[in-house]
Amino acid sequence: MRYFLELSFNGRAYHGWQVQPNAITVQEVLETALSTILKEPLKIVGAGRTDTGVHATQMFAHFDCSNLVLEDDLKYKMNSFLSKDIVIKNVLKVKPDAHARFDAVSRTYNYRISTIKDAFNFDFTYCMQLPLNLEAMQAACDILLTHKNFQCFSKTHTDVKTYNCDIKEAYLRLENQEIIFTIKADRFLRNMVRAIVGTLINIGLGKIAVEDMHHIIKSKDRSKAGFSVPAQGLYLVEIFYPKDLFLI
Repeated sequence: MRYFLELSFNGRAYHGWQVQPNAITVQEVLETALSTILKEPLKIVGAGRTDTGVHATQMFAHFDCSNLVLEDDLKYKMNSFLSKDIVIKNVLKVKPDAHARFDAVSRTYNYRISTIKDAFNFDFTYCMQLPLNLEAMQAACDILLTHKNFQCFSKTHTDVKTYNCDIKEAYLRLENQEIIFTIKADRFLRNMVRAIVGTLINIGLGKIAVEDMHHIIKSKDRSKAGFSVPAQGLYLVEIFYPKDLFLI
């Protein structure tokens, strides 16, 4: 039987999602927990990769198990086994060919910018106390929706077949003392969201004009785009799948 894990995690202590040598990752911790509890060696496949320090309020991963799994029982045992910075929200039966990565229709990220210095949220936001022109930044967000190739925001030397992404939403909102950038797309390139936010901040500071967003994207040149904002402000917040994937 194939199952999906729905989980959330605080990425502060982890070197991203994917297993790697000499570094602790979310995938490695989950595989150890599952294998120990279910008493068989198990591997999981995540909906995507997150970089070191990035958080997720919603993440999915699939695994196959030959033993009988009681979903609520496994959820309870996993949460008892795992440290407090990883939480299993649901264990869900899915079709045998369901794939956490390839069947995802869309993914949504938030990036949180704190407009004040706060002793309690510096691990979870990027502090920017200089005034930002949010109207100009939103105009630049609207430009993102008119393009498909986002090579200029991708980490260099990345092995991908295409730099095309279908961005469905990109907008800013003010919430208390934070500016929250939300972006939804069918897929994302490595470092893409953090590079977009850095470019938006440059526009908000008046370092570059709104119209320059068109030229930056058309250039396909990472050096033309803005700086990459720190990882701690980035959150994977939603992954959407077709409903018929799940066996209820």
